[in-house]
Amino acid sequence: MQSCGGRLVCITRRCFGLSLCGAPLPWFLAAPLRADEITGPWDGPALIAKVYLTGPDPAWPTPLLDIKKDVAEMERRLAGIERKLAGRVRLTGGEVIGSADQIPGWAQEVKQQDVDGVLLVPVSVPSASLNALVDAAGVPVLCFSRPYMGHQWASIAPLRRTGRRVDLLASSRFEDLEDCLPAFRAVRQLRRGKILVITNNPKGGYINPAAGFSKRFGAVFTYIPLTEMKAIFEAGDTRLAEKQAEAFTRAALRVVEPSIGEIRDAFRFYAGIAGLMKKEQANAVTLDCFPAVVKRELAAYPCIAWSNLNDRGLYGVCQADVRATMTQLLVTSYSGMPGFVSNPVFDTASNEVIHSHCVAATRMLGLNQPALPYLVRSHLESNEGPVLQVVMPTGRTVTVGIFDSAEKFLVSKAEAVATTTEPTGSTDADFGCRTKLRTRVADADAWVQNYRTGVHRVVFYGDHVKTIQRVGRLVGFEVVKEV
Repeated sequence: MQSCGGRLVCITRRCFGLSLCGAPLPWFLAAPLRADEITGPWDGPALIAKVYLTGPDPAWPTPLLDIKKDVAEMERRLAGIERKLAGRVRLTGGEVIGSADQIPGWAQEVKQQDVDGVLLVPVSVPSASLNALVDAAGVPVLCFSRPYMGHQWASIAPLRRTGRRVDLLASSRFEDLEDCLPAFRAVRQLRRGKILVITNNPKGGYINPAAGFSKRFGAVFTYIPLTEMKAIFEAGDTRLAEKQAEAFTRAALRVVEPSIGEIRDAFRFYAGIAGLMKKEQANAVTLDCFPAVVKRELAAYPCIAWSNLNDRGLYGVCQADVRATMTQLLVTSYSGMPGFVSNPVFDTASNEVIHSHCVAATRMLGLNQPALPYLVRSHLESNEGPVLQVVMPTGRTVTVGIFDSAEKFLVSKAEAVATTTEPTGSTDADFGCRTKLRTRVADADAWVQNYRTGVHRVVFYGDHVKTIQRVGRLVGFEVVKEV
């Protein structure tokens, strides 16, 4: 890669792809990682119960409708979609509900299976009550309404206005379900996720919303005092840490400030944290890092551990930020796209926002995609410890969001236009945090004049607005566009 004097530079998709050719083996593949062994109730595909809604004497779409044949065709089509979504979605059930007296028994079976949601498919009218079925389900419901196959769709919006967790897909394209059904994986992780919050101040500002998330979604928060960090670090496998540190430095474009000892300690910290998460069956951890750094309560900087977890579909988040943690659970769970928690920097002169932080994943384009190039730098605000300065792709749409609360999600879209590639030679490289992504937005001034909900935002590659809105309808939060 050519030096660009530390400036924020534009990298095309073609040039970025070529930069990966001949690159060393990615550091996270160089040795077995204990994070791979972390499992819990949140793990696995979303479990969705299918149910068909009909009645004894169909009048619409036609009195000649062969209900058994229609349901059989639906089952065939849904089986194909399930195969395409293997690992993310698993379908169960398939009962045909034709009368009100069938609903209680069906609801009991759904409860026993502990499903994450229901896929409701109207077949004809008149039919058993959609409202009664939604109320009995006890979990979020997606109604797939095909043209002519009933009028039940007209009940969805009124139900949602009364607080029911129900969404609607009115489409003739079965392929649209491939985009919709993964939203239930977000439902699963918001509902079953376990977040470790490491802090001496469980009532701190970033942590405050935790109770609201537990009440609305079901996620569990466990608080661990910073005083336990030394024991967690010492529990880390030193031999594994050495192997990972060697692979990590070999795969980097360059190691600038950190020593090999600091890098080894960072991987030992990761091993200890991974062991803790395995023991707790947690899929996320967020640490009140700045007070811990100032008071020297950490034996190693956590930034590499967080990058590593995010690269593996788990969640490591800075500053005990519960909102940002839940934001990552929401989007990464269904999309496979890690998030970049950032401090936005506004420049209304160019209508741009620079997203900057010292923790960044290398698989920002997808958990199954190649690692992005990176340099090994120090944590900028303290000039200590190792962090990744990741070369972010440009020329792509990104989604920027944050939970304002369990009831409201703030979202916007932007175009990624530049990233920092070299460590010296410009104020952009030496100010703020190490990884930076410059984005162009619709109206930077309108956004900054109406900014709310703390500093942090989370950046994801791709356009996720519609799916976030769908999850909001399924679990009951409002989505507000910031710009």
